[in-house]
Amino acid sequence: MHYVWQHRLLLQPDMITTDGERVEIIDPGMLNRDAGPDFFNAKVRIADRIWCGNVEMHVRASDWHRHGHDTDPAYASVVLHVVAADDCRIQLPEGRIVPQMVMRCAPDFNERYSRMVDSPADRLACFAELAEAPRIYITDCLTAMAFERLYQKTDRILALLERLNGNWPETIYVTLARALGFGLNSQAFEQLALAVPLRSLLKHRDAPEAVEGLLFGHAGLLPETDSDPHVELMRREYAFMCHKFRLAPPEGIMWRMARTRPQNFPHRRIAALAAMIAEGFTVASKACGITSVEEARALFDVQLPHYWHHRYTFGPSTASAGSRAFSRASTDILVINVIVPLLHAYGTCFGNERMQQRAIELLEALPPEHNTITRLFSDAGIQCRDAFTSQALIQLRRAYCEPRKCLYCRLGHHFLSRKAKYNLAQ
Repeated sequence: MHYVWQHRLLLQPDMITTDGERVEIIDPGMLNRDAGPDFFNAKVRIADRIWCGNVEMHVRASDWHRHGHDTDPAYASVVLHVVAADDCRIQLPEGRIVPQMVMRCAPDFNERYSRMVDSPADRLACFAELAEAPRIYITDCLTAMAFERLYQKTDRILALLERLNGNWPETIYVTLARALGFGLNSQAFEQLALAVPLRSLLKHRDAPEAVEGLLFGHAGLLPETDSDPHVELMRREYAFMCHKFRLAPPEGIMWRMARTRPQNFPHRRIAALAAMIAEGFTVASKACGITSVEEARALFDVQLPHYWHHRYTFGPSTASAGSRAFSRASTDILVINVIVPLLHAYGTCFGNERMQQRAIELLEALPPEHNTITRLFSDAGIQCRDAFTSQALIQLRRAYCEPRKCLYCRLGHHFLSRKAKYNLAQ
């Protein structure tokens, strides 16, 4: 009932009060999600008089008394009581009879809505509708979703910048570290970066083992018994660095490695971060000057220390794991999650619209991400041709589909409102 009223889907031709007076909705008002009447500041015409005030809704009119509204002064300004069942009249303490109107909704509208939002979480609620949806609605929705996701990332970076007192290099360092978690370990990487300042690491960039040792030690991943010379050197450097900079290890870092491919273990990602810092962390100076996908990818062409050429974690060497830190697919994900939002955030911070536009152009030039989300939409007929679209699909799935916020999704609203208008008209 809230949805139908809010979006002006009430098309029944005989909108009249229970006393037979015609009703016209001039302004449905603002939906109230807190205590008090359901809609604030509505404007309705009843007979020949215009009323400005609040609107309350109930399934049964008698719910007014059941909910205690008859003794609550917050409901004295209700100008219209909208109900599904008219089982009593409402009279305010001062004697005024509250006009009451019955809202007639098609019985199958609620069924269709429930069928959509109560569908299994592992599939799209509107799978059947997507195949018949006009392309213009899908394009409009995906464009909005891509910008919504980019703005969220921008807000996160700007909030981090404020937390770090306007220090852009430190902000870029923490943003990159978070991205190295690739979703699964993002929070852990962010905790690590915030606990180990970039400025401390850069002071020892000429000693790669010290940088590596401090990061692995604070991450809680540095083994205590491994007798490998490289590991022993990292342990000594870690003890020295902690004493020198008076750094306390962070608490509560949890690394997820269960059911994870070896190449996605955090060890090689931390080693890559250490290698980038040992090389001067040029990402901080070059990120906001990127003009092409090739330049962005070059920032993540990182060679790992020799120790990691044959290892995915600490311990005996295994088959060749490779010297390159990132595959092409991982590199593109880092460009999407680091360079693009940094460009947009920097442009937002300094009012540089060209830089903001460059961030969008990078997304449009990058190939799409291939994951369970993009495959899910592909099965529904929505093809993903670039990273701009794949980011939109990720936002749509995570922010609207998974929590079943179909009423707030542009596509969900289109499907439901179209059915509502048809059903109510019937």
